[in-house]
Amino acid sequence: MTIQTDILIVGAGPVGLMCSYLGQLCGMRTVIFDKSDGPLKVGRADALNARTLQLFELVDLFDKIYPLGKICNTSSVWADGKFVSRQSSWWDALEGCLHKHFLMIGQSYVEKLLDNRLKDIEAAVRRSTTIENIEMNKEGCLTTLSNKEKIQSKYVIGADGSHSFVRQHLQIPFEIVRPQIVWAVIDGIIDTDFEKVPEIIVFQAETSDVAWIPREGEIDRFYIRMDTKEFTLEEAIEKINRAMKPHTLSFKKIVWFSQFSVKESVAEKFFIQDRVFLAGDACHIHSVNGGQGLNTGLADAFNLMWKLNMTVNWGATKDLLHSYEVERKSVAQSVINTSGELVRSTKYSQQGTHAEDYVKIVQKRAGNITGMGICYSENGLRGTRLFDFEVYSGVTKTRLYSLLDYTKFSLLIFGDTELELNIPEFVKVIRIYPSENKENHWTISSPYLNQVILVRPDSYIESIVSLDEFDCSNLLSTLQSL
Repeated sequence: MTIQTDILIVGAGPVGLMCSYLGQLCGMRTVIFDKSDGPLKVGRADALNARTLQLFELVDLFDKIYPLGKICNTSSVWADGKFVSRQSSWWDALEGCLHKHFLMIGQSYVEKLLDNRLKDIEAAVRRSTTIENIEMNKEGCLTTLSNKEKIQSKYVIGADGSHSFVRQHLQIPFEIVRPQIVWAVIDGIIDTDFEKVPEIIVFQAETSDVAWIPREGEIDRFYIRMDTKEFTLEEAIEKINRAMKPHTLSFKKIVWFSQFSVKESVAEKFFIQDRVFLAGDACHIHSVNGGQGLNTGLADAFNLMWKLNMTVNWGATKDLLHSYEVERKSVAQSVINTSGELVRSTKYSQQGTHAEDYVKIVQKRAGNITGMGICYSENGLRGTRLFDFEVYSGVTKTRLYSLLDYTKFSLLIFGDTELELNIPEFVKVIRIYPSENKENHWTISSPYLNQVILVRPDSYIESIVSLDEFDCSNLLSTLQSL
């Protein structure tokens, strides 16, 4: 028997889980499987950036995850046991953003939340299962699993990590650059005479060897750049103490210890034969510096799934699906440029000021690191993220993002002018009146006053025009061109 579905998702890490969850929200049939027997328990990514937090609000995930993490929006530099500098200006400068910080939280929390959501809606991950073959046919893709099940899907998403079977099976080039930089990473409960603070601390020794990352609960994380590929836990801890002198640190409990060599690559294609997509680490890998891996992969999912929804459920053209590669491949390359500059600065510095250099790079590339600078067009506001801000209905206060719906476009009308509209069902109309209090209508002093904005489901601006120039036929033409 062959199972029929709209979307088959290979890999149940955070990116695959998010793809499946978003697909289900959009009314698509999804099947997701993974070789693991359950969600991640410890380790890997450690932060959600400000843009990811906004996206989580669109799909009813924010309220569950936010209380579990630790807020962090400050970086400091220490050298020889003395404070050198503290920075947070790149967060303070953000506009149209409520949560101007990272949420420090382990990847396992994200996976568990999404895994449980899929179970709740009877779309649970098929565990302990691998893939044997993918064949293209007229209907899409016929996939054979290790248990000999066959699944016929319209599309396949390979979210199966850096060693992706999907990418390798389809022979997509993935040339890896190895800058010969090796790191240890330790999660644990510490004992130290250095005062614990909720900020990222970079220690300046001979080089920028050690970064201290606050985490949820009692856990702290340390990244330690090592000089050899082979080393022990004790040697990594010794290097922490050398960087922190005259302070000392020990671990009361080790939760996770690992090592990694920095690798950088972007897949040649993200969309193959009009049927198969790559997302997350399956199509881009880079160093952990800047905390961009998890966030970039989740943004892939948010960019992709609404386009599949418009294609599967509303008849959009394949050109919309091709825009996934156009938009996300350039983002992936910019992420590699950012993380690459950061990681190399920990080892190389003309003035020997590695840690200070690192923080300056963070400030320069804050758009990537916060997620708020990602843009899909160079044409004015089109392709930029929609600003979030407070809105009111009478005395009831909420925020603009709480009114958006990931399963639809949103047509935001800022102003008093009444418009005659004849729009498709997949567009949600939201009228936002000026601050004169109109009962049962959203009122605000808005940066978009007297504008009509068509917002994509992932909350990027598709088009913007003044109220006086708005023409519904032009709006329909925009939607029909998708």
